Amino acid sequence: MRKLLLSLPLLVPTSALAQAAAGWGNVGQQEEKGFSWTAPLWPDFWMAWTPATLAIFVGIFSAMALIGVLEGFKYRDGIERRGVLGLTTTLGDRLFITLLGSVYIFLAWLGLVGQPVWTPLFLSVGWGIFVFWKV
Repeated sequence: MRKLLLSLPLLVPTSALAQAAAGWGNVGQQEEKGFSWTAPLWPDFWMAWTPATLAIFVGIFSAMALIGVLEGFKYRDGIERRGVLGLTTTLGDRLFITLLGSVYIFLAWLGLVGQPVWTPLFLSVGWGIFVFWKV
C-alpha cells in the first residue's frame, strides 16, 4: 500500500500528459473542416454561392446548352410532338416542364416532410424521364 501511495504522484502527471496528447488541450479551438456543401465559396460576395447552388446552376445551363446544340444542329425542325398532356412540345418545352415540375416536387417535399431531400431528387429524375418520354 505504501509503495502504491508513493507511486501515485508519478501517475498523475502521466495521465495529464496522456490527456494533452489525446487532444484535450485543443477543446476550445476550432478545427479546420473538410468539404461542405453549405459553406460559402466566396464569403464576402453579395450572393451566397455554395457548391450546391453552383452545381444546380451549372446543371441547368448545361442542359439548356445541350438542348440548344441539339436543336441547332441535329434537329433543325425542333422535334415537335403531341404527348399525354395534349400539348405540342419541343425539347426546350420539355426541359422547361421538367425544371418547373422538379421545383414543385422539391417545394412540396420540403413543406410537407422536410429534410433529407434524396427522395424528391429521385422523384424529380423520374419526372424528367417521364416528361421527355411521354409529354
